[in-house]
Amino acid sequence: MSDYDFDVLVIGAGPGGYVAAIRAAQLGLKTACAESRETLGGTCLNVGCIPSKALLHASELYDEAASGALAKLGVKIDKMSLDLGTMQGQRKDAVKGLTGGIEYLFKKNKVEWLKGRATFTGANTVDVAGKKVTAKNIIIATGSSVTPLPGVAVDNAGGKIVDSTGALELDKVPGHLVVVGGGVIGLELGSVWKRLGAKVTVVEYLDQILPGMDGEVRKEANKIFKKQGFEYKLGTKVTGAEVGKSGVTLTVEPAAGGAAETIEADVVLVSIGRRPNTEGLGLDKIGLELNARGQIETDHEFGTKVTGVWAIGDVIPGPMLAHKAEDEGIAVAENIAGLTGIVNHDVIPSVVYTKPEIAGVGLTEEAAKERGAVKVGKFPMLANSRAKTNHEPDGFVKIIADAETDKALGVWIIATVAGTMIAQAAQAMEFGASSEDIAYTCHAHPTHSEAIKEAAMAVTGKPIHI
Repeated sequence: MSDYDFDVLVIGAGPGGYVAAIRAAQLGLKTACAESRETLGGTCLNVGCIPSKALLHASELYDEAASGALAKLGVKIDKMSLDLGTMQGQRKDAVKGLTGGIEYLFKKNKVEWLKGRATFTGANTVDVAGKKVTAKNIIIATGSSVTPLPGVAVDNAGGKIVDSTGALELDKVPGHLVVVGGGVIGLELGSVWKRLGAKVTVVEYLDQILPGMDGEVRKEANKIFKKQGFEYKLGTKVTGAEVGKSGVTLTVEPAAGGAAETIEADVVLVSIGRRPNTEGLGLDKIGLELNARGQIETDHEFGTKVTGVWAIGDVIPGPMLAHKAEDEGIAVAENIAGLTGIVNHDVIPSVVYTKPEIAGVGLTEEAAKERGAVKVGKFPMLANSRAKTNHEPDGFVKIIADAETDKALGVWIIATVAGTMIAQAAQAMEFGASSEDIAYTCHAHPTHSEAIKEAAMAVTGKPIHI
C-alpha cells in the first residue's frame, strides 16, 4: 500500500489538467483532480473557447440572414429578428453539455474530483478546502487569467468595462463596443457583437493586429476586417477609463507619445492577453520560484526542479492554447507512468475563429528568413473552386519551405475553414514533410483543402489554377 493518498494529484481541471488526470488514470495510477470551480473544464469550456464558438457560430448565421447574403443564394427571408436570450441560452447549453461530459469521464475513469482550491504545504502535500491530501506526483495545471490593464478596472457585473468572460454575458447588443487589444480574443468577441449590430473599434498598442502571426496574414486580416466594418486605432495606448451612467469614456494616446483624446463607448472589452495563475498555490513552501514572466520553468518531461512536482499548460512557457495544454497533459501523465511523453512545441497550430478563420503552424516567413533561405508558395482562395462556389473568396494559403531541403517550415491560412485545414499542415510537418510531399498528395475535389496542395505546388512556381 502506498504511503500517499494518490499516485497523481492534478491541480486544475482545465484542458491540460482534466486530460492529464484521465490519462494518468487510464495508465493505472490512482488519480485525483482538485478544482475550485463548480464545473470542470476550466476557462476553455466554461468561459473561453467553447462558449465563444457557440456565439461566433450563431452570430455568423444571423449575419448571413440579416446582411442579405442568403438572398443571393435563393434563400429569401421576409422577416427576421435577433432573439439574444435564445442565442445566449444555446451557449449555456453547449457549456453545460461539455462540462457535464468531463464529469462523466472522471467517473468512468475513476478520477476523484476534490472540490476546492489546492495549496502546497509540502512537496507531496496540499491542502484542499481545509483537508490535507498527499500524492506521490503533483501536476500544476492552473491555467491563466485575464491580464489587467492599469487604469481600466474590469467590472463584469456592471457590464460596462468587461473582460472576455463579461463580453460573453452581455444581455443586449452594445451601440459602440471598444475592444482594447487586437489579438485573437478581442477580434473573435468583437466579431460576435459586430455581426449582431454593434459598432466596433479596436484599439491596439502595436501598429498591426494579431501579434505573433505571419506579417502577410496580419495585413490581409486587417484589410478583411476593415471591409467588414471594424474600425482600428493602431499604435495607440489606453491610459484611463471613466464609467458614466450610459457608458465609458476612454482616454487614449499614441503609443509613441502625443496628444491624448477620448473615445465614448457603451461597452469596453479589455483583452490584452492572459497571465499564469500561480497566486495562492504556496509555491514558496516548496521552494519553487517563477521566471521573469511569472511562469513555472520545467524540463523536457514537464518536471519542475522539485522532485515529484510537474507543470503543464498556461503556467509554463509557450503559447497559451488549450490544445497545447492537452498534449502536455497526455505527455506528463505518460512520463509519470514511466512511458515516453513528448510534445513537439515547434508544431502547435493556432487559430482565430473569425470569419474567415485564420490559422498558422510553424514559423512565420519573417522568422524562417532569419534562419536561412526559404521558398514561399501562395495560392488565393479566390481561385479555389469550392471557396468560389460558396461565395467565400477571402484569404489565401501560404507555405514556407526551406530553400535547400524543401522541408515545410510554416503554413499560414486565411479561409472560412482554416482551423480545420491547418490540421493537415500540422500533421505533414510532424512527419517532416517537404512541400513536394504535400503537392503530390491527392486532395479531394472540390474542397477548400485543395488550396494547400496548390500553395505547395506554388513553392516550385507551378500551381495549376492561377
